[in-house]
Formats: sequence, structure tokens, C-alpha cells
Amino acid sequence: MMTRSQQGRTNRLTRPSIAIAAAVAVTAGVVAAAPDAKTAQPGPKLSLIAASASVTLDSWKEDPGVYLDLGTYLTSENGAFELKVTRKSYKDPVVAAQIIRDGKKTQTKALPAGLVKDFSGLPDFAQISVIDAAGKSVLEKTEAFCPNNASGRVRPDAPANSKYPQSCPVNPFTLGSVWGVESGWAANTYAGYYSQPVQLAAGTYTAKISVTKKYRDLFGIANKPQSIKVVVRERSWEEGEGVSASAAPPSAKGDASKSAAKSGHDAHAGHGAAAPASASEHAGHAAAAPAAAPGHAGHGAPARTDAPAAATTGAGSTFNVGHGPYPPAPPALPWALKKQAAEKGALGRQGFSAAAVGDRTGQTDGSRQAPGVQPNAKRPAGKATVPDVPKPDLRSLPAYGITVSDGYEDVPGKDYLAFSANVWNAGPAKLVVDGFRSPGKELMDAYQYFYDADGKQVGYTPTGTMEWDPRPGHEHWHFTDFASYRLLKADQKETVRSGKEAFCLANTDAVDYTVKNANWHPGNTDLSTACGQENSISVREVLDVGSGDTYTQDLPGQSFDITDLPNGTYYIQVLANPENRLKETNHNNNSALRKVVLGGKKGARTVKVPAHHLVNAN
Repeated sequence: MMTRSQQGRTNRLTRPSIAIAAAVAVTAGVVAAAPDAKTAQPGPKLSLIAASASVTLDSWKEDPGVYLDLGTYLTSENGAFELKVTRKSYKDPVVAAQIIRDGKKTQTKALPAGLVKDFSGLPDFAQISVIDAAGKSVLEKTEAFCPNNASGRVRPDAPANSKYPQSCPVNPFTLGSVWGVESGWAANTYAGYYSQPVQLAAGTYTAKISVTKKYRDLFGIANKPQSIKVVVRERSWEEGEGVSASAAPPSAKGDASKSAAKSGHDAHAGHGAAAPASASEHAGHAAAAPAAAPGHAGHGAPARTDAPAAATTGAGSTFNVGHGPYPPAPPALPWALKKQAAEKGALGRQGFSAAAVGDRTGQTDGSRQAPGVQPNAKRPAGKATVPDVPKPDLRSLPAYGITVSDGYEDVPGKDYLAFSANVWNAGPAKLVVDGFRSPGKELMDAYQYFYDADGKQVGYTPTGTMEWDPRPGHEHWHFTDFASYRLLKADQKETVRSGKEAFCLANTDAVDYTVKNANWHPGNTDLSTACGQENSISVREVLDVGSGDTYTQDLPGQSFDITDLPNGTYYIQVLANPENRLKETNHNNNSALRKVVLGGKKGARTVKVPAHHLVNAN
């Protein structure tokens, strides 16, 4: 088993960007105070604003490229800007609708078919043009917009908190999402994780940003482009002594962290691009990462020190990066796939280049600082009962991130099939499991809890055990028999079973936030508290409604040993609640199959992963 430590990835938020974001309230306040800030027309009034007239962006010699975080925001007044994005099944396309609330009246406005193709945001939303000091056009591009990007209030009487999730999900098997800009708030239009760097030499430029015509027409946005002075400065990690690892580009971090990487899988702190510093057990939402680097990075560009900001929470891995965009983490992928990416170089939008990530106090995935849900102080009182109240509905997503790997240095000469798997909760009730430890006992007794519509605990039942995993990099309590992974032959009879059967539950992916009682701001995303310590007397683990828990099955014992399997068609089965120990609303939807075709020969096995209906992701 592996740890969750390798989950973070951030945007390029420079100090100038922080200053830009801090100025949003001032700039947007002018917009909010304008005579036409509120109209009689139902629905929100959307405006594109610029927080500052100029920005300074860095291009690093070790990793050249500029990320156009220009400090432009979309404001929403006279109501929230809300979109509901869904697909009925993997056989159906993704569709989107705008939800317009006018007092007690709610309208649904379907967006044009084919406009939204996935759950990452509105494609080609912003048009960006850049000219140099001589007036020559040097860049024309469009970028997508996730309304759930980092946002802030633009006036003092706006709601204190946004009700919307803090990122747009990227799991290829996401089923539903909600995007929104709260009324009186502004969301950064920078594409964050989805943005690609552009090549601009050091110098001064003028960037012109506008909302593309199709969205202006669709949402009634005024055609008011924003012009930003852009100063590009070239920098090097070797500019001075004492530069921390978080200020260095990933390539420099990788060199500086080789001593950490030498510990291999025993370190379990974050796979490095050149050598595995650890394995990403639980969600692994990052590409390669040396353990020693405390900052985040992505796209191969330099990381930076954290901006001062309150902690963030939310499935889909939002990041504690101050006022800049909150990009979602890339999907959990096995180390074998990341290693291939590192060997082939940057993979662009469809892949994940080397990243540097580390954990700080109270963090275990390089990004989130949410406190764990507090367990009950004592064992349940009274007789165990399973009342007639809403219960969770555990479902499995098809496997993805599927690739062939070797046995690393652990088991040389073997072939393994690595993959990522997710079990999620379709509700309508959250899954709550407490573990209680009798003095001197190695295992905790686990209990499932039940609640009425008012959130009052009304019952509980024994549901197995929890075990302590003492290995370095794990060191938390696992709930046993939460899921099972099996490789089935073409006739769908079992041929190989993964040794992974114990899990620390947490909300790693926003799978469907449109289901009843979905929690858009799940709390137990920090394993350092949610999954306990060696001396814990009790532990509470929760899987919220709408969220899923991804594990990467990567190391020998977790991945499938295919060394001696004949070539041909197989199915990866992800099976939730395999022993039916957990009480659910439906036990008939716990299995998901993903077809794979094995080929090649021993030592050079191959795998082909056909599309799963309309989802063409390996």
C-alpha cells in the first residue's frame, strides 16, 4: 500500500498576482456601484473586470514559458451565476444548463448542445491577444473558464461565503458537477491547471482580454475588453543563495531532492520523475514529486511560496494558494504511467508533467488543510440497530490510468497491470464509520452510524474492523473490506485479485454534485486527522454524498501480476463493499468493469484500453 502524499498541483501564482487579487474588491467595487449594476432583468449580470492595470510574470531559464495569469475576473451581480453540468450515463454526452433564481422562482436554461464537452469548464471562454512594445501581434489564444476558480467578494454586503465548489472536477468518469460564481463575487478567468505556457521573451507587452462572442451572446455579457500591461522578466533558480526548494523549478527541485528519492518505495513520500521517492497510494493526484519539496508545482514550471490565505477544503483537490485560481488536481494516476510520462517528456493537456509537491503541518496530500471529522468519544451506547433512515449508496467507477509496469526494484522480472480505482457515495446519506480500540488490542472495532433528516444519530451497527498500517509513509488506520479489485477473464470469471483491501476513507474526487444531499464542501480531506495516529483510541472516517475516494493500485501486491497470463481480453472489476458489511440503499450497483486487452511478451507486455462508451480515457 502507498500514501496519499502525492496529490497536489498548483497554478503559477506570483507575488504580483497576489497583489492583483487583493485589488479585486477595489476594482470590482466600482463595477458594483455603477448605476446599472442591478437591473430589472431576471438572472445575473456578468462583467469582465481587471484587478490591476499591469502584471509582472516570470519566465525561468531552467524551464522557459510564461503562464498568463493576468488578473482578470468575471463578476456576478443581481444573483449568482450557476451552471449544472451532467450526463445521464457514459453512453450520453455531457450537457449543461444555467440555473436562474429570481426570488422563489427558478428557471432552467439549457445551453447549446455540444458547447460543453467535459467537466473542466466553459471551453474557449476568454480570448487573449498579446502585442509587443513595437505594436506587433505575438500571440492569439483562447482559454477555458471554470466558474469555480478562486474567487472573492467584490462588495462588503456580498454573502460571506460562496456556496459553490472550489474547483471543476477532472476525473474522466465524473457524472455531474455544479459551477457557480456567487452573487457579489468574482471568479478568476485564468485557466489554471488547463493553461499551457506561452513563449514570450523578456520585455514589455500589452495583453487584451475579452469574453468570446458566443458567451457574450449566451449570457448577456457586455463587450468590454480589458487591457493589461505585461512585464515578462527572465529569472533563474541560481539567482542567489538560500533559495528554498519551493522557489525552484521542478528540474532543480528534482536534483536537490535526489537524496530523498533514493529511499525508493520505502519512503512513501512522493514519486520523483527520475526515481520513485514513494508511491502515491491514495488518490495520487499529482505527477512526479520529490518528497523534500514543500511547494506545489505543475506544467513543469517553477513553484512558489504559499500565499497567505485561509485553509481550503473540497473534493476535487482545491489548493491553498491565496487569491489565485484553485485548479483541480489531475486525475489519480499510477506511478508507472507517470514514469512513462517523465521518460517521454511533457504530455501537454492529455498528460501530466513532472511536479513538485510536499506536505506541511497538518497536510498529507500537498494541498488541503481540512480538519478531520471528530469521532465519538465513547463506544455506541444501547443496542445496535439499523433504523429506517436514509443510507449511503456506494458505487464504483470504471478503472482508469491503466498501464503495464514492471516490479520496480521490489520484484524484478515481473509484469504488472497498474490502474486507478474510485468508489463514491451517491447518497442520499453520508457514510460514517467509527473505529474504537479496546486497551491493548491491535484492531479497532468498526461501527457504521445512521442519522435522521435533522442529522441526529439514531442508530449504529458493527461493520468489521480497522487496522493500523505501521509502514513509513502510511501510519494511519485502514477500514477493512471497503472495496476489492479483481482482474476477470473474458468470461468475467476471476483470474487475479489485488491484495489491496484496507482503506482510509476520504473525499478525493467530486464525482456527482448534482445528486440529492450532495455536500459541495466536504470536510474530511486531511488524512493526518481523519485516519488517526498509532496511539488513537478512536477514529472517524467519512465519505460524503457526491464524493468518491480514489486509490492507485500500483505496487506489486496491489496491481495485478500478469507475468504469466495469456494475451487476450480481460476486465478490471472495481467492487465496492464486497462483503456487504456496510448498510446501503442499493447493493446491486457496486461493481464496475473496464475492458482491457493484454498483448506483447514477458518483460514487454502491452495493454490496450478501449473507450468506455463515450469516455475515451485509458
